[in-house]
Amino acid sequence: MLLRRKDMKFGALKTMVAAVAIAAAGATTAIAEWQPSGPIKLMIAFRAGGGVDTSARLLAEELSARHGWEIIPENVDGRGGAAMAAALKDEPADGQSIGMTAMDSLAYGVLATKNPGFGTDDFTYLSTVTGTQAGLIAKSSRGWKTLADVIAAAKAGEKITAGAMSAKLADALYLIGEANGIELTTVMVKGGQGGLNGVMADDLDIAWAAGPQTKGVQAGDLVNLVSAIGKPLNVSPDAPLLSEYGVEFVFGTMFGVIGPANMDAEAREAIQDAIAEVVNDPSSKLSNYISKAFGGPEAIKGADFDAFMQKASAEAEKLIEAAQ
Repeated sequence: MLLRRKDMKFGALKTMVAAVAIAAAGATTAIAEWQPSGPIKLMIAFRAGGGVDTSARLLAEELSARHGWEIIPENVDGRGGAAMAAALKDEPADGQSIGMTAMDSLAYGVLATKNPGFGTDDFTYLSTVTGTQAGLIAKSSRGWKTLADVIAAAKAGEKITAGAMSAKLADALYLIGEANGIELTTVMVKGGQGGLNGVMADDLDIAWAAGPQTKGVQAGDLVNLVSAIGKPLNVSPDAPLLSEYGVEFVFGTMFGVIGPANMDAEAREAIQDAIAEVVNDPSSKLSNYISKAFGGPEAIKGADFDAFMQKASAEAEKLIEAAQ
Protein backbone atom coordinates (compact mmCIF):
# COMPACT_ATOMS: atom_id res chain seq x y z
CA MET A 1 0.00 0.00 0.00
CA LEU A 2 1.31 3.44 -0.93
CA LEU A 3 1.30 6.09 1.77
CA ARG A 4 0.02 9.52 0.90
CA ARG A 5 2.44 12.42 1.50
CA LYS A 6 0.37 13.81 4.38
CA ASP A 7 0.39 10.38 6.05
CA MET A 8 4.17 10.27 5.72
CA LYS A 9 4.47 13.72 7.31
CA PHE A 10 2.21 12.68 10.14
CA GLY A 11 4.29 9.58 10.71
CA ALA A 12 7.49 11.65 10.79
CA LEU A 13 5.90 14.07 13.23
CA LYS A 14 4.91 11.23 15.55
CA THR A 15 8.46 9.91 15.38
CA MET A 16 9.89 13.32 16.30
CA VAL A 17 7.48 13.73 19.21
CA ALA A 18 8.34 10.26 20.43
CA ALA A 19 12.06 11.02 20.23
CA VAL A 20 11.67 14.23 22.24
CA ALA A 21 9.56 12.41 24.81
CA ILE A 22 12.16 9.65 25.13
CA ALA A 23 14.97 12.20 25.58
CA ALA A 24 12.99 14.06 28.24
CA ALA A 25 12.13 10.82 29.98
CA GLY A 26 15.81 9.85 29.96
CA ALA A 27 16.80 13.09 31.68
CA THR A 28 14.02 12.71 34.24
CA THR A 29 15.04 9.11 34.93
CA ALA A 30 18.67 10.13 35.52
CA ILE A 31 17.56 12.74 38.04
CA ALA A 32 15.17 10.34 39.73
CA GLU A 33 17.67 7.46 40.05
CA TRP A 34 20.57 9.38 41.60
CA GLN A 35 20.25 10.65 45.13
CA PRO A 36 22.99 12.24 47.24
CA SER A 37 23.86 10.44 50.47
CA GLY A 38 23.89 13.74 52.34
CA PRO A 39 23.74 17.52 51.87
CA ILE A 40 25.13 19.04 48.67
CA LYS A 41 27.52 21.92 49.31
CA LEU A 42 27.10 24.68 46.71
CA MET A 43 30.20 26.86 46.85
CA ILE A 44 29.72 30.38 45.48
CA ALA A 45 32.77 32.10 44.01
CA PHE A 46 31.69 35.66 44.75
CA ARG A 47 30.51 37.76 47.65
CA ALA A 48 27.08 37.60 49.24
CA GLY A 49 24.48 39.86 47.65
CA GLY A 50 25.96 39.92 44.16
CA GLY A 51 24.46 38.53 40.98
CA VAL A 52 26.25 35.16 41.10
CA ASP A 53 25.35 34.74 44.77
CA THR A 54 21.68 35.52 44.12
CA SER A 55 21.59 33.16 41.14
CA ALA A 56 23.23 30.35 43.10
CA ARG A 57 20.85 30.68 46.03
CA LEU A 58 17.80 30.71 43.75
CA LEU A 59 19.15 27.60 42.02
CA ALA A 60 19.66 25.88 45.37
CA GLU A 61 16.11 26.74 46.40
CA GLU A 62 14.65 25.37 43.16
CA LEU A 63 16.68 22.14 43.21
CA SER A 64 15.71 21.48 46.81
CA ALA A 65 12.02 22.05 46.09
CA ARG A 66 11.98 19.90 42.95
CA HIS A 67 14.17 16.99 44.01
CA GLY A 68 14.27 17.01 47.79
CA TRP A 69 18.03 17.53 47.84
CA GLU A 70 19.43 19.42 50.82
CA ILE A 71 21.66 22.09 49.31
CA ILE A 72 23.81 24.33 51.48
CA PRO A 73 25.09 27.51 49.76
CA GLU A 74 28.48 28.71 50.98
CA ASN A 75 30.33 31.83 49.84
CA VAL A 76 34.00 31.12 49.12
CA ASP A 77 34.89 34.43 47.51
CA GLY A 78 38.21 35.99 46.70
CA ARG A 79 40.79 36.32 43.92
CA GLY A 80 38.19 36.66 41.18
CA GLY A 81 36.82 33.16 41.68
CA ALA A 82 40.18 31.48 42.25
CA ALA A 83 39.59 30.92 45.97
CA MET A 84 36.48 28.84 45.31
CA ALA A 85 38.11 26.90 42.48
CA ALA A 86 41.12 26.00 44.61
CA ALA A 87 38.85 24.78 47.40
CA LEU A 88 36.47 22.84 45.15
CA LYS A 89 39.27 21.06 43.30
CA ASP A 90 40.13 18.95 46.34
CA GLU A 91 36.55 18.05 47.32
CA PRO A 92 35.22 14.49 46.80
CA ALA A 93 33.86 13.94 43.26
CA ASP A 94 30.66 12.28 44.47
CA GLY A 95 28.30 15.09 43.48
CA GLN A 96 27.99 16.51 46.98
CA SER A 97 30.37 19.41 46.39
CA ILE A 98 29.69 21.75 43.47
CA GLY A 99 30.34 25.42 42.78
CA MET A 100 29.02 28.35 40.79
CA THR A 101 31.50 30.74 39.23
CA ALA A 102 32.30 32.94 36.25
CA MET A 103 33.82 30.70 33.61
CA ASP A 104 36.48 33.29 32.79
CA SER A 105 38.15 32.43 36.08
CA LEU A 106 38.84 28.94 34.72
CA ALA A 107 39.89 30.03 31.23
CA TYR A 108 41.54 33.46 31.20
CA GLY A 109 42.23 33.35 34.95
CA VAL A 110 44.19 30.10 34.78
CA LEU A 111 46.39 31.39 31.94
CA ALA A 112 46.95 34.90 33.28
CA THR A 113 47.75 33.94 36.87
CA LYS A 114 51.13 32.59 37.88
CA ASN A 115 50.66 29.29 39.72
CA PRO A 116 46.89 29.59 40.36
CA GLY A 117 46.86 26.22 42.12
CA PHE A 118 44.47 24.59 39.66
CA GLY A 119 43.94 24.09 35.94
CA THR A 120 41.00 23.93 33.58
CA ASP A 121 41.17 20.11 33.64
CA ASP A 122 40.71 19.97 37.42
CA PHE A 123 36.94 20.31 37.12
CA THR A 124 33.80 18.64 35.79
CA TYR A 125 31.67 21.09 33.82
CA LEU A 126 28.00 20.57 34.65
CA SER A 127 25.90 23.38 33.16
CA THR A 128 26.04 27.06 32.41
CA VAL A 129 23.24 29.24 33.76
CA THR A 130 23.45 32.60 32.00
CA GLY A 131 25.76 35.06 30.29
CA THR A 132 26.73 38.56 31.29
CA GLN A 133 25.58 41.85 29.82
CA ALA A 134 29.02 43.45 29.98
CA GLY A 135 29.20 47.11 29.11
CA LEU A 136 31.33 50.13 29.90
CA ILE A 137 29.19 52.53 31.91
CA ALA A 138 29.19 56.20 32.89
CA LYS A 139 26.80 58.52 34.68
CA SER A 140 24.30 60.02 32.27
CA SER A 141 25.02 63.44 33.77
CA ARG A 142 28.51 63.34 32.24
CA GLY A 143 26.87 63.83 28.86
CA TRP A 144 28.74 60.98 27.20
CA LYS A 145 26.60 58.85 24.89
CA THR A 146 29.14 56.34 23.55
CA LEU A 147 32.76 55.33 24.00
CA ALA A 148 33.62 57.78 21.20
CA ASP A 149 32.78 60.65 23.56
CA VAL A 150 35.14 59.29 26.22
CA ILE A 151 37.91 58.89 23.65
CA ALA A 152 37.38 62.50 22.54
CA ALA A 153 37.54 63.70 26.16
CA ALA A 154 40.77 61.80 26.75
CA LYS A 155 42.33 63.21 23.58
CA ALA A 156 41.34 66.69 24.75
CA GLY A 157 43.45 66.17 27.87
CA GLU A 158 40.92 64.87 30.40
CA LYS A 159 42.26 62.15 32.71
CA ILE A 160 39.87 59.18 32.58
CA THR A 161 39.74 56.72 35.47
CA ALA A 162 38.19 53.36 34.59
CA GLY A 163 37.07 50.57 36.90
CA ALA A 164 37.72 46.91 36.08
CA MET A 165 36.70 43.94 38.22
CA SER A 166 39.07 41.44 36.58
CA ALA A 167 42.45 41.28 34.90
CA LYS A 168 40.69 40.39 31.65
CA LEU A 169 38.66 43.60 31.72
CA ALA A 170 41.79 45.55 32.64
CA ASP A 171 43.29 44.11 29.44
CA ALA A 172 40.20 45.35 27.60
CA LEU A 173 40.87 48.89 28.81
CA TYR A 174 44.49 48.63 27.71
CA LEU A 175 43.44 47.46 24.24
CA ILE A 176 40.89 50.28 23.95
CA GLY A 177 43.59 52.80 24.78
CA GLU A 178 46.12 51.25 22.42
CA ALA A 179 43.68 51.07 19.50
CA ASN A 180 42.49 54.65 19.94
CA GLY A 181 45.63 56.51 20.95
CA ILE A 182 44.59 57.32 24.52
CA GLU A 183 45.58 56.28 28.04
CA LEU A 184 42.99 55.17 30.58
CA THR A 185 43.87 54.96 34.29
CA THR A 186 42.69 51.53 35.40
CA VAL A 187 41.39 51.03 38.94
CA MET A 188 40.67 47.47 40.11
CA VAL A 189 37.30 47.14 41.87
CA LYS A 190 35.36 44.38 43.61
CA GLY A 191 32.75 43.10 41.17
CA GLY A 192 30.53 44.98 38.77
CA GLN A 193 28.73 46.54 41.72
CA GLY A 194 32.02 47.99 42.93
CA GLY A 195 32.55 49.70 39.59
CA LEU A 196 28.97 50.93 39.48
CA ASN A 197 29.27 52.36 43.00
CA GLY A 198 32.50 54.11 42.02
CA VAL A 199 30.86 55.71 38.99
CA MET A 200 27.82 56.85 40.95
CA ALA A 201 30.05 58.33 43.68
CA ASP A 202 32.18 60.13 41.06
CA ASP A 203 35.24 58.18 42.18
CA LEU A 204 35.46 56.68 38.69
CA ASP A 205 34.68 58.20 35.32
CA ILE A 206 33.74 54.93 33.67
CA ALA A 207 33.65 51.27 34.71
CA TRP A 208 32.83 47.82 33.45
CA ALA A 209 29.59 46.30 34.70
CA ALA A 210 28.04 43.01 33.66
CA GLY A 211 24.41 43.27 34.73
CA PRO A 212 24.10 45.41 37.89
CA GLN A 213 23.84 48.53 35.71
CA THR A 214 20.50 47.50 34.20
CA LYS A 215 18.27 49.31 36.70
CA GLY A 216 20.38 52.46 36.54
CA VAL A 217 20.27 52.48 32.74
CA GLN A 218 16.51 51.97 32.75
CA ALA A 219 16.12 54.81 35.25
CA GLY A 220 18.23 57.13 33.10
CA ASP A 221 21.01 57.50 35.69
CA LEU A 222 23.59 55.45 33.78
CA VAL A 223 24.51 54.88 30.14
CA ASN A 224 26.12 51.85 28.52
CA LEU A 225 28.84 53.44 26.38
CA VAL A 226 29.76 50.25 24.53
CA SER A 227 28.83 46.57 24.48
CA ALA A 228 31.62 44.12 25.31
CA ILE A 229 29.74 40.94 24.44
CA GLY A 230 30.02 41.05 20.66
CA LYS A 231 26.33 41.74 20.19
CA PRO A 232 23.81 44.40 21.29
CA LEU A 233 23.04 44.67 24.99
CA ASN A 234 19.47 43.81 25.96
CA VAL A 235 18.93 47.05 27.86
CA SER A 236 20.94 49.24 25.44
CA PRO A 237 20.52 47.78 21.95
CA ASP A 238 21.86 50.95 20.33
CA ALA A 239 25.16 50.94 22.23
CA PRO A 240 28.06 50.39 19.79
CA LEU A 241 30.22 47.26 19.85
CA LEU A 242 33.88 47.23 20.89
CA SER A 243 34.80 46.13 17.37
CA GLU A 244 33.83 49.62 16.20
CA TYR A 245 36.77 50.93 18.24
CA GLY A 246 39.38 48.52 16.95
CA VAL A 247 39.01 45.84 19.65
CA GLU A 248 37.96 42.51 18.16
CA PHE A 249 37.85 40.48 21.39
CA VAL A 250 34.66 39.69 23.33
CA PHE A 251 34.68 40.31 27.08
CA GLY A 252 31.43 38.81 28.26
CA THR A 253 31.50 35.63 30.32
CA MET A 254 29.19 32.81 31.32
CA PHE A 255 28.21 31.84 34.83
CA GLY A 256 28.08 28.10 35.39
CA VAL A 257 28.12 25.23 37.84
CA ILE A 258 31.11 22.91 38.12
CA GLY A 259 32.32 20.03 40.25
CA PRO A 260 35.68 18.40 40.97
CA ALA A 261 37.29 16.48 38.11
CA ASN A 262 36.16 12.91 37.37
CA MET A 263 32.78 13.32 39.02
CA ASP A 264 30.67 10.21 39.39
CA ALA A 265 28.94 9.81 36.00
CA GLU A 266 25.47 9.22 37.41
CA ALA A 267 25.75 12.20 39.74
CA ARG A 268 27.02 14.40 36.92
CA GLU A 269 24.14 13.54 34.60
CA ALA A 270 21.53 13.99 37.31
CA ILE A 271 22.86 17.33 38.55
CA GLN A 272 23.47 18.89 35.13
CA ASP A 273 20.02 17.83 33.90
CA ALA A 274 18.40 19.19 37.06
CA ILE A 275 20.18 22.53 36.66
CA ALA A 276 19.22 22.83 32.99
CA GLU A 277 15.62 22.02 33.86
CA VAL A 278 15.47 24.95 36.30
CA VAL A 279 17.32 27.35 34.00
CA ASN A 280 15.06 26.58 31.04
CA ASP A 281 11.80 26.77 33.00
CA PRO A 282 10.37 30.28 32.42
CA SER A 283 8.28 29.94 35.57
CA SER A 284 11.30 29.39 37.85
CA LYS A 285 12.54 32.18 40.10
CA LEU A 286 16.04 31.68 38.75
CA SER A 287 14.97 32.03 35.12
CA ASN A 288 13.06 35.20 35.92
CA TYR A 289 16.00 36.69 37.81
CA ILE A 290 18.65 36.02 35.18
CA SER A 291 16.34 37.31 32.47
CA LYS A 292 16.25 40.67 34.25
CA ALA A 293 19.78 40.88 35.66
CA PHE A 294 21.84 39.12 33.00
CA GLY A 295 21.52 37.77 29.47
CA GLY A 296 18.67 35.36 30.16
CA PRO A 297 18.64 31.55 30.47
CA GLU A 298 21.45 29.70 28.71
CA ALA A 299 22.05 26.10 29.76
CA ILE A 300 25.07 24.53 28.04
CA LYS A 301 25.77 21.19 29.67
CA GLY A 302 27.92 18.08 29.56
CA ALA A 303 30.07 17.57 26.46
CA ASP A 304 28.89 20.89 24.99
CA PHE A 305 30.10 22.66 28.13
CA ASP A 306 33.47 20.88 27.82
CA ALA A 307 33.79 22.14 24.22
CA PHE A 308 32.78 25.65 25.31
CA MET A 309 35.59 25.71 27.87
CA GLN A 310 38.17 24.53 25.35
CA LYS A 311 37.19 27.35 23.01
CA ALA A 312 37.19 29.90 25.86
CA SER A 313 40.72 28.87 26.86
CA ALA A 314 41.96 29.21 23.27
CA GLU A 315 40.44 32.70 22.96
CA ALA A 316 41.90 33.71 26.33
CA GLU A 317 45.37 32.73 25.16
CA LYS A 318 45.02 34.98 22.10
CA LEU A 319 43.83 37.89 24.27
CA ILE A 320 46.75 37.59 26.67
CA GLU A 321 49.20 37.62 23.76
CA ALA A 322 47.54 40.72 22.29
CA ALA A 323 47.65 42.62 25.59
CA GLN A 324 51.35 42.02 26.26
